[in-house]
Amino acid sequence: MKPTFNARRESASKPTVPSFADQPEDGQWTMPAKNLASTRYSGLAEINRDNVKDLQVASTFSVGTSRGQESAPIVVGDMLYVVSSFPNVLYALDLTKPGFPMKWKYNPAPATAAQGVACCDVINRGPTYADGKIIYNTLDNTTVAIDARTGTLVWQTKLGDINKGETMTMAPLVAGDKVIVGNSGGELGVRGWSSALDLKTGKLVWRAYTTGPDADVKIGPRYKPFYDTDKGKDLGVTTWPPDMWKQGGGAVWGWVSYDPELKLVYYGTSNPGPWNHEQRPGANKFTAGIFARDLETGEARWFYQYSPHDYYDHDGINENVLLDVTWEGKPRKVLVHPDRNGLVYMIDRTNGEVLSAGVYHYTNTNFGVDLKTGILRDNSAKLPKVDKVTRDICPAPPGAKDWSPSSFSPKTGFLYLPHNNLCFDERLSEVGYIEGTPYVGAEVNMKPGPGGHRGAFTAWNVTDGSVAWNIPETFPVWGGAVATAGDVVFYGTMDGWFKAVDSGSGKELWKFKTGSGIIGQPTTWKGPDGHQYVSVLDGVGGWAGAIVAGGLDPNDGSAALGFVAAMRDLPKVTTAGGTLYVFKLP
Repeated sequence: MKPTFNARRESASKPTVPSFADQPEDGQWTMPAKNLASTRYSGLAEINRDNVKDLQVASTFSVGTSRGQESAPIVVGDMLYVVSSFPNVLYALDLTKPGFPMKWKYNPAPATAAQGVACCDVINRGPTYADGKIIYNTLDNTTVAIDARTGTLVWQTKLGDINKGETMTMAPLVAGDKVIVGNSGGELGVRGWSSALDLKTGKLVWRAYTTGPDADVKIGPRYKPFYDTDKGKDLGVTTWPPDMWKQGGGAVWGWVSYDPELKLVYYGTSNPGPWNHEQRPGANKFTAGIFARDLETGEARWFYQYSPHDYYDHDGINENVLLDVTWEGKPRKVLVHPDRNGLVYMIDRTNGEVLSAGVYHYTNTNFGVDLKTGILRDNSAKLPKVDKVTRDICPAPPGAKDWSPSSFSPKTGFLYLPHNNLCFDERLSEVGYIEGTPYVGAEVNMKPGPGGHRGAFTAWNVTDGSVAWNIPETFPVWGGAVATAGDVVFYGTMDGWFKAVDSGSGKELWKFKTGSGIIGQPTTWKGPDGHQYVSVLDGVGGWAGAIVAGGLDPNDGSAALGFVAAMRDLPKVTTAGGTLYVFKLP
Protein backbone atom coordinates (compact mmCIF):
# COMPACT_ATOMS: atom_id res chain seq x y z
CA MET A 1 0.00 0.00 0.00
CA LYS A 2 1.52 3.32 -1.08
CA PRO A 3 0.25 6.87 -0.73
CA THR A 4 -1.51 7.94 -3.92
CA PHE A 5 -1.28 11.68 -3.34
CA ASN A 6 0.38 14.23 -1.13
CA ALA A 7 3.54 12.26 -0.69
CA ARG A 8 6.63 14.16 0.37
CA ARG A 9 8.13 17.00 -1.60
CA GLU A 10 11.32 15.42 -0.30
CA SER A 11 12.01 12.84 2.35
CA ALA A 12 12.81 13.80 5.91
CA SER A 13 15.85 12.47 7.69
CA LYS A 14 15.32 9.51 9.96
CA PRO A 15 13.44 11.03 12.91
CA THR A 16 14.97 11.28 16.34
CA VAL A 17 13.27 11.60 19.71
CA PRO A 18 13.67 15.07 21.30
CA SER A 19 16.27 15.19 24.05
CA PHE A 20 13.65 15.86 26.73
CA ALA A 21 12.04 12.48 25.95
CA ASP A 22 15.19 10.55 25.01
CA GLN A 23 16.23 9.75 28.55
CA PRO A 24 18.04 6.66 29.90
CA GLU A 25 15.59 3.80 30.36
CA ASP A 26 14.77 3.46 34.07
CA GLY A 27 12.39 0.52 33.67
CA GLN A 28 9.33 2.42 34.85
CA TRP A 29 6.18 3.32 32.88
CA THR A 30 4.76 6.31 34.73
CA MET A 31 2.27 7.69 32.19
CA PRO A 32 0.16 6.06 29.45
CA ALA A 33 2.25 7.58 26.62
CA LYS A 34 5.55 6.66 28.37
CA ASN A 35 6.93 10.19 27.96
CA LEU A 36 5.96 13.78 27.14
CA ALA A 37 6.63 13.17 23.43
CA SER A 38 4.08 10.31 23.38
CA THR A 39 6.40 7.78 21.74
CA ARG A 40 5.19 4.76 23.76
CA TYR A 41 8.64 3.26 23.25
CA SER A 42 10.59 1.26 25.81
CA GLY A 43 14.37 0.96 25.88
CA LEU A 44 14.11 -2.45 27.55
CA ALA A 45 15.43 -5.35 25.47
CA GLU A 46 15.48 -8.43 27.69
CA ILE A 47 12.38 -9.54 25.78
CA ASN A 48 13.40 -9.52 22.13
CA ARG A 49 12.51 -10.85 18.72
CA ASP A 50 14.40 -14.09 19.41
CA ASN A 51 12.93 -15.04 22.78
CA VAL A 52 9.49 -13.38 22.83
CA LYS A 53 8.03 -16.70 21.68
CA ASP A 54 8.69 -17.97 25.20
CA LEU A 55 6.57 -15.38 27.03
CA GLN A 56 4.30 -16.80 29.70
CA VAL A 57 1.75 -15.49 32.18
CA ALA A 58 3.30 -14.17 35.38
CA SER A 59 0.06 -13.05 37.04
CA THR A 60 -3.54 -11.97 36.46
CA PHE A 61 -5.84 -9.59 38.31
CA SER A 62 -9.55 -8.85 37.85
CA VAL A 63 -10.57 -5.18 37.94
CA GLY A 64 -14.10 -6.14 38.95
CA THR A 65 -16.10 -4.64 36.11
CA SER A 66 -17.02 -6.01 32.69
CA ARG A 67 -17.40 -2.83 30.66
CA GLY A 68 -14.73 -1.77 28.18
CA GLN A 69 -11.21 -1.53 29.64
CA GLU A 70 -9.07 1.03 27.81
CA SER A 71 -6.69 1.92 30.65
CA ALA A 72 -2.90 1.68 30.50
CA PRO A 73 -1.30 -0.09 33.48
CA ILE A 74 1.47 2.14 34.83
CA VAL A 75 4.46 1.16 36.96
CA VAL A 76 6.25 3.36 39.49
CA GLY A 77 9.04 1.75 41.48
CA ASP A 78 7.74 -1.50 42.91
CA MET A 79 4.03 -0.75 42.35
CA LEU A 80 1.66 -1.23 39.43
CA TYR A 81 -1.45 0.94 39.14
CA VAL A 82 -4.50 0.44 36.95
CA VAL A 83 -7.94 2.09 36.73
CA SER A 84 -11.11 0.21 35.85
CA SER A 85 -13.95 1.39 33.70
CA PHE A 86 -16.85 2.88 35.70
CA PRO A 87 -16.84 3.15 38.72
CA ASN A 88 -13.19 4.05 38.04
CA VAL A 89 -11.60 2.13 40.89
CA LEU A 90 -7.83 2.60 41.18
CA TYR A 91 -5.90 -0.55 42.13
CA ALA A 92 -2.32 -0.67 43.44
CA LEU A 93 -0.51 -4.00 43.05
CA ASP A 94 2.64 -4.91 44.97
CA LEU A 95 5.31 -6.11 42.53
CA THR A 96 7.61 -7.30 45.32
CA LYS A 97 5.35 -10.19 46.32
CA PRO A 98 4.47 -13.42 44.48
CA GLY A 99 1.47 -13.02 42.20
CA PHE A 100 1.56 -9.22 42.51
CA PRO A 101 -1.29 -8.99 45.05
CA MET A 102 -3.43 -5.90 45.62
CA LYS A 103 -1.93 -3.58 48.22
CA TRP A 104 -4.82 -1.12 48.26
CA LYS A 105 -7.66 0.26 46.15
CA TYR A 106 -9.32 3.64 45.94
CA ASN A 107 -12.99 3.97 44.95
CA PRO A 108 -13.91 7.56 43.98
CA ALA A 109 -17.64 6.68 44.00
CA PRO A 110 -18.57 8.72 40.90
CA ALA A 111 -22.20 9.65 40.28
CA THR A 112 -24.12 6.69 38.90
CA ALA A 113 -26.01 8.98 36.52
CA ALA A 114 -22.78 9.71 34.63
CA GLN A 115 -23.18 6.36 32.89
CA GLY A 116 -26.31 7.62 31.17
CA VAL A 117 -24.53 10.42 29.30
CA ALA A 118 -21.40 8.51 28.23
CA CYS A 119 -21.77 8.30 24.48
CA CYS A 120 -19.46 5.35 23.80
CA ASP A 121 -19.15 3.11 26.88
CA VAL A 122 -18.07 4.02 30.40
CA ILE A 123 -14.35 3.60 29.77
CA ASN A 124 -11.30 5.25 31.31
CA ARG A 125 -7.96 5.72 29.50
CA GLY A 126 -5.80 5.47 32.56
CA PRO A 127 -3.87 7.18 35.33
CA THR A 128 -0.59 9.06 35.39
CA TYR A 129 2.03 9.54 38.09
CA ALA A 130 3.83 12.67 39.30
CA ASP A 131 4.98 14.22 42.56
CA GLY A 132 4.12 11.15 44.63
CA LYS A 133 0.55 11.10 43.33
CA ILE A 134 -1.54 8.93 41.00
CA ILE A 135 -3.81 11.27 39.04
CA TYR A 136 -6.79 10.30 36.92
CA ASN A 137 -10.24 11.40 35.81
CA THR A 138 -13.60 9.96 36.79
CA LEU A 139 -16.58 9.66 34.47
CA ASP A 140 -18.53 12.30 36.39
CA ASN A 141 -15.98 15.05 35.57
CA THR A 142 -13.73 14.93 38.62
CA THR A 143 -9.93 14.82 38.57
CA VAL A 144 -8.51 13.05 41.60
CA ALA A 145 -4.98 12.82 43.01
CA ILE A 146 -4.21 9.82 45.23
CA ASP A 147 -1.15 9.29 47.41
CA ALA A 148 0.81 6.64 45.51
CA ARG A 149 2.01 4.83 48.64
CA THR A 150 -1.06 4.90 50.87
CA GLY A 151 -4.06 5.18 48.53
CA THR A 152 -5.50 8.18 50.35
CA LEU A 153 -7.07 11.14 48.58
CA VAL A 154 -4.77 14.17 48.29
CA TRP A 155 -7.11 16.43 46.29
CA GLN A 156 -10.08 16.30 43.95
CA THR A 157 -11.43 18.92 41.57
CA LYS A 158 -14.88 18.94 39.99
CA LEU A 159 -14.66 20.28 36.43
CA GLY A 160 -17.85 19.51 34.48
CA ASP A 161 -21.57 18.81 34.66
CA ILE A 162 -23.19 15.53 33.62
CA ASN A 163 -26.50 17.37 33.24
CA LYS A 164 -24.96 19.16 30.24
CA GLY A 165 -23.82 15.84 28.78
CA GLU A 166 -20.22 16.25 29.94
CA THR A 167 -18.09 13.32 31.02
CA MET A 168 -14.34 12.78 31.36
CA THR A 169 -12.64 9.68 29.93
CA MET A 170 -9.19 10.91 28.87
CA ALA A 171 -5.90 10.26 30.63
CA PRO A 172 -4.41 13.40 32.23
CA LEU A 173 -0.96 14.65 31.25
CA VAL A 174 1.32 16.21 33.84
CA ALA A 175 3.33 18.99 32.22
CA GLY A 176 5.68 20.79 34.56
CA ASP A 177 3.67 21.71 37.65
CA LYS A 178 0.31 21.43 35.90
CA VAL A 179 -2.17 18.67 35.11
CA ILE A 180 -3.82 18.99 31.68
CA VAL A 181 -7.31 17.53 31.31
CA GLY A 182 -10.33 17.91 29.03
CA ASN A 183 -13.96 16.88 28.58
CA SER A 184 -15.93 14.36 26.51
CA GLY A 185 -19.43 14.66 25.09
CA GLY A 186 -19.36 15.87 21.48
CA GLU A 187 -22.37 13.67 20.63
CA LEU A 188 -24.39 15.46 23.31
CA GLY A 189 -23.66 19.01 22.20
CA VAL A 190 -21.22 19.94 24.92
CA ARG A 191 -18.91 22.90 24.57
CA GLY A 192 -15.38 21.52 24.54
CA TRP A 193 -12.63 22.73 26.85
CA SER A 194 -9.17 21.96 28.16
CA SER A 195 -8.06 22.86 31.66
CA ALA A 196 -4.83 23.10 33.63
CA LEU A 197 -4.81 22.22 37.34
CA ASP A 198 -2.10 22.91 39.87
CA LEU A 199 -0.26 19.65 40.50
CA LYS A 200 0.15 20.33 44.24
CA THR A 201 -3.37 21.48 45.08
CA GLY A 202 -5.69 20.62 42.18
CA LYS A 203 -6.71 24.27 41.89
CA LEU A 204 -7.90 25.36 38.43
CA VAL A 205 -5.16 27.49 36.84
CA TRP A 206 -6.74 28.11 33.44
CA ARG A 207 -9.51 26.89 31.16
CA ALA A 208 -9.58 27.31 27.38
CA TYR A 209 -12.77 26.67 25.42
CA THR A 210 -12.75 25.24 21.90
CA THR A 211 -15.57 27.45 20.62
CA GLY A 212 -16.74 30.98 21.36
CA PRO A 213 -15.18 34.46 21.40
CA ASP A 214 -11.41 34.89 21.45
CA ALA A 215 -11.33 35.65 25.17
CA ASP A 216 -12.93 32.26 25.93
CA VAL A 217 -10.69 30.40 23.49
CA LYS A 218 -7.68 32.23 24.96
CA ILE A 219 -6.69 33.78 21.65
CA GLY A 220 -4.68 36.97 22.03
CA PRO A 221 -1.68 38.81 20.58
CA ARG A 222 0.61 35.77 20.83
CA TYR A 223 -1.68 33.67 18.63
CA LYS A 224 0.08 33.28 15.27
CA PRO A 225 -1.35 30.42 13.17
CA PHE A 226 0.50 29.50 10.00
CA TYR A 227 -2.50 29.53 7.63
CA ASP A 228 -4.78 32.45 6.78
CA THR A 229 -7.90 30.33 7.29
CA ASP A 230 -7.11 30.15 11.00
CA LYS A 231 -6.62 33.92 11.34
CA GLY A 232 -9.32 36.47 12.19
CA LYS A 233 -11.25 37.82 15.13
CA ASP A 234 -13.67 35.61 17.07
CA LEU A 235 -13.58 32.75 14.54
CA GLY A 236 -15.01 30.53 17.26
CA VAL A 237 -18.25 32.52 16.82
CA THR A 238 -18.26 33.85 13.24
CA THR A 239 -17.66 30.44 11.61
CA TRP A 240 -20.89 29.16 13.16
CA PRO A 241 -24.58 30.01 12.71
CA PRO A 242 -25.78 32.35 15.48
CA ASP A 243 -25.28 30.84 18.95
CA MET A 244 -24.57 27.29 17.68
CA TRP A 245 -21.04 27.50 19.05
CA LYS A 246 -22.56 27.22 22.51
CA GLN A 247 -23.24 23.54 21.88
CA GLY A 248 -20.64 23.12 19.15
CA GLY A 249 -18.66 20.16 20.44
CA GLY A 250 -14.90 20.28 20.07
CA ALA A 251 -14.40 18.22 23.22
CA VAL A 252 -10.86 17.44 24.38
CA TRP A 253 -11.03 13.73 25.18
CA GLY A 254 -7.88 12.39 23.55
CA TRP A 255 -4.15 12.63 23.97
CA VAL A 256 -1.95 15.50 25.14
CA SER A 257 1.77 15.99 24.43
CA TYR A 258 4.15 18.61 25.83
CA ASP A 259 7.41 20.18 24.68
CA PRO A 260 9.14 21.57 27.82
CA GLU A 261 11.71 23.43 25.70
CA LEU A 262 9.02 25.36 23.79
CA LYS A 263 6.71 25.24 26.83
CA LEU A 264 3.85 24.29 24.53
CA VAL A 265 1.04 21.83 25.17
CA TYR A 266 -0.46 20.06 22.13
CA TYR A 267 -3.91 18.48 21.97
CA GLY A 268 -6.63 17.79 19.42
CA THR A 269 -10.27 18.82 19.44
CA SER A 270 -13.23 16.61 18.58
CA ASN A 271 -16.09 16.80 16.10
CA PRO A 272 -18.48 19.74 15.87
CA GLY A 273 -22.09 19.20 16.90
CA PRO A 274 -24.36 18.00 15.49
CA TRP A 275 -23.18 15.37 12.99
CA ASN A 276 -25.71 16.86 10.58
CA HIS A 277 -23.35 19.34 8.94
CA GLU A 278 -26.13 21.04 6.95
CA GLN A 279 -27.34 22.61 10.20
CA ARG A 280 -23.99 24.31 10.88
CA PRO A 281 -22.66 26.05 7.73
CA GLY A 282 -19.15 27.44 8.14
CA ALA A 283 -15.74 26.10 9.10
CA ASN A 284 -16.89 25.54 12.69
CA LYS A 285 -13.72 26.70 14.42
CA PHE A 286 -12.01 25.40 16.47
CA THR A 287 -13.24 21.81 16.17
CA ALA A 288 -11.57 18.81 14.48
CA GLY A 289 -8.11 20.34 14.78
CA ILE A 290 -5.08 20.86 17.00
CA PHE A 291 -4.12 23.59 19.45
CA ALA A 292 -0.65 24.52 20.65
CA ARG A 293 -1.00 26.39 23.95
CA ASP A 294 1.34 28.07 26.39
CA LEU A 295 1.56 25.88 29.45
CA GLU A 296 1.61 28.69 31.98
CA THR A 297 -1.30 30.78 30.68
CA GLY A 298 -3.25 28.53 28.32
CA GLU A 299 -2.89 31.15 25.58
CA ALA A 300 -3.23 29.70 22.08
CA ARG A 301 -0.02 30.01 20.08
CA TRP A 302 -1.31 28.34 16.93
CA PHE A 303 -4.16 26.19 15.65
CA TYR A 304 -4.59 23.99 12.60
CA GLN A 305 -7.88 22.42 11.48
CA TYR A 306 -7.57 18.91 10.09
CA SER A 307 -11.18 18.73 8.93
CA PRO A 308 -12.82 22.15 8.45
CA HIS A 309 -16.61 21.88 8.72
CA ASP A 310 -16.17 18.21 9.64
CA TYR A 311 -18.63 16.07 7.67
CA TYR A 312 -17.97 12.65 9.13
CA ASP A 313 -17.32 12.82 12.91
CA HIS A 314 -13.57 12.84 12.24
CA ASP A 315 -12.38 14.09 15.62
CA GLY A 316 -8.81 15.41 15.73
CA ILE A 317 -8.04 14.00 19.18
CA ASN A 318 -5.54 11.31 18.18
CA GLU A 319 -2.02 11.33 19.58
CA ASN A 320 0.68 13.82 18.53
CA VAL A 321 4.11 12.18 18.58
CA LEU A 322 6.87 14.78 19.01
CA LEU A 323 10.00 14.15 16.91
CA ASP A 324 12.93 16.02 15.40
CA VAL A 325 13.85 15.73 11.70
CA THR A 326 15.89 17.40 9.02
CA TRP A 327 13.49 18.68 6.36
CA GLU A 328 14.67 20.27 3.12
CA GLY A 329 18.08 20.61 4.67
CA LYS A 330 16.94 22.30 7.85
CA PRO A 331 16.33 20.89 11.34
CA ARG A 332 12.64 20.99 12.24
CA LYS A 333 10.81 20.24 15.46
CA VAL A 334 7.75 18.33 14.31
CA LEU A 335 4.76 16.43 15.55
CA VAL A 336 3.39 13.40 13.73
CA HIS A 337 -0.37 12.91 13.89
CA PRO A 338 -2.33 10.02 12.35
CA ASP A 339 -5.82 11.44 11.87
CA ARG A 340 -9.24 9.86 11.51
CA ASN A 341 -9.41 11.23 7.98
CA GLY A 342 -6.85 8.69 6.74
CA LEU A 343 -3.81 10.98 6.61
CA VAL A 344 -0.63 11.02 8.68
CA TYR A 345 0.39 14.66 9.19
CA MET A 346 3.88 15.92 9.83
CA ILE A 347 3.52 19.42 11.30
CA ASP A 348 6.15 21.90 12.46
CA ARG A 349 5.31 22.07 16.15
CA THR A 350 6.76 25.57 16.52
CA ASN A 351 4.32 27.24 14.10
CA GLY A 352 1.68 24.79 12.79
CA GLU A 353 2.95 24.44 9.21
CA VAL A 354 1.96 21.16 7.55
CA LEU A 355 5.10 19.70 6.01
CA SER A 356 3.41 16.59 4.65
CA ALA A 357 0.19 14.61 4.79
CA GLY A 358 0.39 11.08 3.47
CA VAL A 359 -2.25 8.37 3.13
CA TYR A 360 -1.96 5.47 5.57
CA HIS A 361 -5.29 3.85 4.74
CA TYR A 362 -7.89 3.86 2.00
CA THR A 363 -10.09 6.95 1.96
CA ASN A 364 -12.54 8.37 -0.57
CA THR A 365 -13.73 11.33 1.51
CA ASN A 366 -10.81 13.59 0.59
CA PHE A 367 -8.07 14.14 -1.97
CA GLY A 368 -5.41 15.10 0.54
CA VAL A 369 -4.15 18.45 1.75
CA ASP A 370 -3.26 21.51 -0.28
CA LEU A 371 0.12 22.17 1.30
CA LYS A 372 0.07 25.84 0.28
CA THR A 373 -3.17 26.63 2.08
CA GLY A 374 -3.27 23.73 4.54
CA ILE A 375 -6.87 22.99 3.51
CA LEU A 376 -8.21 19.44 3.24
CA ARG A 377 -9.61 18.84 -0.26
CA ASP A 378 -13.00 17.23 0.32
CA ASN A 379 -14.64 14.82 -2.13
CA SER A 380 -18.03 16.41 -2.83
CA ALA A 381 -19.41 13.11 -4.16
CA LYS A 382 -19.28 11.63 -0.66
CA LEU A 383 -20.83 14.47 1.33
CA PRO A 384 -23.79 13.29 3.46
CA LYS A 385 -27.19 14.86 2.80
CA VAL A 386 -30.52 15.26 4.60
CA ASP A 387 -33.12 12.65 3.66
CA LYS A 388 -30.83 11.00 1.12
CA VAL A 389 -28.54 8.04 1.68
CA THR A 390 -24.91 8.54 0.70
CA ARG A 391 -23.30 5.13 0.32
CA ASP A 392 -19.85 3.65 0.71
CA ILE A 393 -18.20 6.57 2.47
CA CYS A 394 -14.69 5.66 3.64
CA PRO A 395 -13.52 5.93 6.36
CA ALA A 396 -16.50 5.64 8.71
CA PRO A 397 -17.04 7.97 11.72
CA PRO A 398 -14.47 6.13 13.87
CA GLY A 399 -12.04 7.09 11.13
CA ALA A 400 -9.21 5.17 9.61
CA LYS A 401 -7.90 5.41 13.17
CA ASP A 402 -9.70 6.30 16.37
CA TRP A 403 -8.22 7.07 19.83
CA SER A 404 -6.05 3.91 19.85
CA PRO A 405 -2.53 5.25 20.41
CA SER A 406 0.37 4.42 18.13
CA SER A 407 4.00 3.80 19.10
CA PHE A 408 7.21 5.12 17.54
CA SER A 409 10.52 3.27 17.42
CA PRO A 410 13.68 5.35 16.92
CA LYS A 411 15.43 2.13 15.83
CA THR A 412 13.24 1.66 12.75
CA GLY A 413 11.84 5.15 12.24
CA PHE A 414 8.39 3.55 12.02
CA LEU A 415 5.14 4.67 13.65
CA TYR A 416 3.04 1.62 14.53
CA LEU A 417 -0.64 2.30 13.93
CA PRO A 418 -3.55 0.30 15.40
CA HIS A 419 -6.52 1.23 13.24
CA ASN A 420 -9.78 0.51 11.45
CA ASN A 421 -10.95 -0.55 7.99
CA LEU A 422 -14.55 0.63 7.98
CA CYS A 423 -16.87 2.37 5.53
CA PHE A 424 -20.48 3.47 6.00
CA ASP A 425 -23.76 4.62 4.55
CA GLU A 426 -25.36 7.74 6.04
CA ARG A 427 -28.54 9.78 5.88
CA LEU A 428 -28.83 13.05 7.75
CA SER A 429 -31.91 14.31 9.56
CA GLU A 430 -32.85 17.50 11.38
CA VAL A 431 -32.10 17.47 15.08
CA GLY A 432 -32.80 19.91 17.88
CA TYR A 433 -30.58 20.57 20.87
CA ILE A 434 -31.81 19.47 24.29
CA GLU A 435 -29.24 19.74 27.06
CA GLY A 436 -27.75 16.41 28.12
CA THR A 437 -29.31 14.34 25.31
CA PRO A 438 -27.93 12.97 22.02
CA TYR A 439 -27.28 15.67 19.43
CA VAL A 440 -26.40 13.82 16.24
CA GLY A 441 -28.95 14.07 13.42
CA ALA A 442 -27.66 11.14 11.38
CA GLU A 443 -28.60 7.56 10.58
CA VAL A 444 -25.44 5.50 10.14
CA ASN A 445 -24.73 1.98 8.93
CA MET A 446 -21.09 0.91 9.22
CA LYS A 447 -19.55 -1.99 7.33
CA PRO A 448 -16.16 -3.53 6.49
CA GLY A 449 -13.88 -1.59 4.17
CA PRO A 450 -11.98 -2.87 1.13
CA GLY A 451 -10.82 -6.44 1.58
CA GLY A 452 -13.58 -7.34 4.03
CA HIS A 453 -11.46 -7.15 7.20
CA ARG A 454 -12.38 -4.45 9.71
CA GLY A 455 -9.02 -3.56 11.18
CA ALA A 456 -5.30 -3.37 10.55
CA PHE A 457 -1.99 -2.88 12.26
CA THR A 458 0.31 -0.80 10.10
CA ALA A 459 3.94 0.36 10.24
CA TRP A 460 4.28 3.88 8.80
CA ASN A 461 7.73 4.96 7.63
CA VAL A 462 7.99 8.52 8.95
CA THR A 463 11.10 9.17 6.85
CA ASP A 464 9.52 8.81 3.41
CA GLY A 465 5.81 8.83 4.20
CA SER A 466 4.98 5.29 3.12
CA VAL A 467 3.49 2.13 4.56
CA ALA A 468 6.34 -0.22 5.49
CA TRP A 469 4.11 -3.19 6.23
CA ASN A 470 0.48 -3.92 7.05
CA ILE A 471 -1.30 -6.67 9.00
CA PRO A 472 -5.05 -7.07 8.28
CA GLU A 473 -7.16 -7.94 11.34
CA THR A 474 -10.70 -9.30 11.46
CA PHE A 475 -11.98 -6.56 13.79
CA PRO A 476 -10.94 -2.95 14.36
CA VAL A 477 -7.68 -2.72 16.28
CA TRP A 478 -9.08 -0.61 19.11
CA GLY A 479 -6.26 -0.70 21.68
CA GLY A 480 -2.79 0.80 21.87
CA ALA A 481 0.67 -0.28 20.76
CA VAL A 482 4.07 -0.37 22.42
CA ALA A 483 7.45 -0.77 20.68
CA THR A 484 10.65 -1.86 22.39
CA ALA A 485 14.41 -1.86 21.95
CA GLY A 486 14.11 -5.64 21.67
CA ASP A 487 12.73 -5.11 18.13
CA VAL A 488 9.23 -6.17 19.20
CA VAL A 489 5.87 -4.40 18.96
CA PHE A 490 2.92 -5.48 21.12
CA TYR A 491 -0.78 -4.95 20.44
CA GLY A 492 -4.11 -6.66 21.12
CA THR A 493 -7.17 -7.55 19.07
CA MET A 494 -10.89 -7.39 19.78
CA ASP A 495 -11.23 -11.17 19.46
CA GLY A 496 -8.82 -11.58 22.35
CA TRP A 497 -5.33 -12.12 20.96
CA PHE A 498 -2.37 -10.34 22.50
CA LYS A 499 0.35 -10.30 19.86
CA ALA A 500 4.05 -9.60 19.46
CA VAL A 501 5.37 -8.80 15.98
CA ASP A 502 8.79 -8.01 14.56
CA SER A 503 9.20 -4.23 14.49
CA GLY A 504 11.11 -4.33 11.21
CA SER A 505 9.09 -6.81 9.17
CA GLY A 506 5.72 -7.20 10.91
CA LYS A 507 6.24 -10.97 11.21
CA GLU A 508 4.15 -12.48 13.97
CA LEU A 509 6.43 -13.79 16.72
CA TRP A 510 4.01 -14.76 19.52
CA LYS A 511 0.39 -14.53 20.55
CA PHE A 512 -1.68 -15.35 23.61
CA LYS A 513 -5.45 -15.77 23.87
CA THR A 514 -6.95 -13.64 26.65
CA GLY A 515 -10.35 -14.16 28.25
CA SER A 516 -11.97 -11.18 26.55
CA GLY A 517 -11.23 -8.93 23.59
CA ILE A 518 -8.49 -6.33 24.06
CA ILE A 519 -9.02 -2.58 23.70
CA GLY A 520 -6.46 -1.64 26.35
CA GLN A 521 -3.00 -0.12 26.12
CA PRO A 522 -0.03 -2.46 26.64
CA THR A 523 2.95 -1.32 28.68
CA THR A 524 6.32 -2.89 29.45
CA TRP A 525 8.52 -2.35 32.48
CA LYS A 526 11.22 -3.77 34.74
CA GLY A 527 10.13 -5.43 37.96
CA PRO A 528 11.89 -5.27 41.34
CA ASP A 529 13.54 -8.57 40.37
CA GLY A 530 15.37 -6.81 37.54
CA HIS A 531 13.46 -8.58 34.76
CA GLN A 532 11.25 -7.17 31.99
CA TYR A 533 7.48 -7.65 32.04
CA VAL A 534 4.65 -6.81 29.65
CA SER A 535 1.14 -5.93 30.85
CA VAL A 536 -2.23 -5.38 29.22
CA LEU A 537 -5.90 -5.26 30.21
CA ASP A 538 -8.49 -7.33 28.42
CA GLY A 539 -12.18 -6.36 28.52
CA VAL A 540 -13.87 -5.72 25.19
CA GLY A 541 -16.10 -2.67 24.91
CA GLY A 542 -15.71 0.96 23.98
CA TRP A 543 -17.55 2.28 20.96
CA ALA A 544 -16.37 -0.60 18.78
CA GLY A 545 -17.25 -3.29 21.33
CA ALA A 546 -20.45 -1.80 22.69
CA ILE A 547 -22.43 -4.69 21.24
CA VAL A 548 -20.75 -6.98 23.80
CA ALA A 549 -20.15 -4.68 26.77
CA GLY A 550 -23.60 -3.15 26.51
CA GLY A 551 -25.44 -6.33 25.52
CA LEU A 552 -26.87 -4.64 22.42
CA ASP A 553 -29.19 -6.36 19.96
CA PRO A 554 -27.16 -7.46 16.91
CA ASN A 555 -30.28 -7.04 14.79
CA ASP A 556 -30.33 -3.31 15.49
CA GLY A 557 -27.56 -2.09 13.22
CA SER A 558 -28.21 1.54 14.17
CA ALA A 559 -27.21 0.91 17.80
CA ALA A 560 -23.97 2.44 19.11
CA LEU A 561 -24.29 5.18 16.48
CA GLY A 562 -24.27 2.59 13.71
CA PHE A 563 -21.26 0.57 14.89
CA VAL A 564 -23.34 -2.54 15.68
CA ALA A 565 -23.99 -3.04 11.97
CA ALA A 566 -20.29 -3.74 11.46
CA MET A 567 -19.80 -5.83 14.61
CA ARG A 568 -22.71 -8.28 14.66
CA ASP A 569 -20.39 -11.30 14.86
CA LEU A 570 -18.25 -10.02 17.74
CA PRO A 571 -20.41 -11.70 20.46
CA LYS A 572 -19.72 -15.03 18.73
CA VAL A 573 -15.98 -14.84 19.42
CA THR A 574 -15.61 -13.00 22.73
CA THR A 575 -17.42 -12.07 25.92
CA ALA A 576 -17.13 -9.19 28.34
CA GLY A 577 -14.22 -9.18 30.76
CA GLY A 578 -11.80 -7.09 32.76
CA THR A 579 -8.54 -8.83 33.62
CA LEU A 580 -5.00 -7.52 33.87
CA TYR A 581 -2.44 -9.90 32.36
CA VAL A 582 1.26 -9.67 33.16
CA PHE A 583 3.76 -11.66 31.05
CA LYS A 584 7.43 -12.56 31.53
CA LEU A 585 10.09 -14.87 30.15
CA PRO A 586 10.61 -18.22 31.92
